[in-house]
Amino acid sequence: MRIALLSYRSKTHCGGQGVYVRHLSAGLAELGHQVEVFSGQPYPEILDPRIKLTEVPSLDLYREPDPFRVPRLGEMRDHIDALELLTMWTAGFPEPRTFTMRAARMLARRRDEFDVVHDNQSLGTGLLKIADLGLPVVATVHHPITRDRLVEVAAATWWRKPLVRRWYGFAEMQKRVARRIPELLTVSSSSAADIAEDFGVAPGQLHVVPLGVNTELFKPSARQVSGRIIAIASADVPLKGISHLLHAVARLRVERNLDVQLVSKLEPNGPTEKLIAELGISDIVHSSSGLSDAELAELLASAEVACIPSLYEGFSLPAVEAMASGTPIVASRAGALPEVVGNDGECARLVRPADVDELTAVLGQLLDSPLERRRLGAAGRQRAVDVFSWESVAAQTVSVYEMARERVGVRGKSADR
Repeated sequence: MRIALLSYRSKTHCGGQGVYVRHLSAGLAELGHQVEVFSGQPYPEILDPRIKLTEVPSLDLYREPDPFRVPRLGEMRDHIDALELLTMWTAGFPEPRTFTMRAARMLARRRDEFDVVHDNQSLGTGLLKIADLGLPVVATVHHPITRDRLVEVAAATWWRKPLVRRWYGFAEMQKRVARRIPELLTVSSSSAADIAEDFGVAPGQLHVVPLGVNTELFKPSARQVSGRIIAIASADVPLKGISHLLHAVARLRVERNLDVQLVSKLEPNGPTEKLIAELGISDIVHSSSGLSDAELAELLASAEVACIPSLYEGFSLPAVEAMASGTPIVASRAGALPEVVGNDGECARLVRPADVDELTAVLGQLLDSPLERRRLGAAGRQRAVDVFSWESVAAQTVSVYEMARERVGVRGKSADR
């Protein structure tokens, strides 16, 4: 099958989007399919050699080190660029929409070169133009962005609330587009239920295919650092609950030697950096970003406990990677996390979201119990091997592609009659 895989940003360190594109494309190629990734900036740094990358240049308005930059007049090429800039200037986030508009323009010239188009989370209006070309379109919705909007609006100061709502204005576009795509992929039953509720799509449109993990790379290590807790999350995003972990760490350090590793790029003088300073834990909390897969795998396996204190997760790739690493998990009983890690006490300990008291107590219990850590770690490793693999993800995804192709084929025959 000839597959166009669309992703409005695909660098691995942008989060789960980049990881998904990289590993799914490789899994599809392993099954013998021809995959071409169409990506906006930042582009993926590493793809399987069998994968072709087609760059879809934007104005790159959020690039480092000058985010929210004003482009030079000579950079403006067309009305899509003008729309992108105007949306940013009015406090909106344009990329999902403008990326799909550019991708639609490219695919209109190459419609006979692909059998299916697979969108990764953008859900922009350009997808409807691609469908109008007669190409089958499948879209992955990792979780409804409306859940992020809800938490961030609640956490914002009164004067920032309108700005946060405006930034998430693209969520309304995603709702409209999702309702018109017959085949939607998502990563958990919990996320499917939330998408159906928030986006108003029919349950029959949704197909659950979990994410995978490289169990040869993420694997247990005999070298663990005493008192090390690791958390992989966008620490300055309230939805990820890192502030609750930091409050728990401040309490635990009174009686224990801790080494806390945050795999996250912290905003300079942002809320997380300020909280770390206020709690007096700067000496034991260390942040890192831009790690290679090998470096991340080594860091995960070196921890005694992995913590996922999120207020909501549509899946949680860090949870699967921690399980594969044999690292016991303490996670919130929120969103899809129980679905990913199993019931409390199977592969992980589950706590109430935002409950610092319970989080502190459970982390302390695990840090003080090597036997329990080994039991949970071994069970998590087995679950990762048995349930999550990118080869399985690719095969299940192809079955959804076939449904989309059949649907378009049937529609075409009906139109011919």
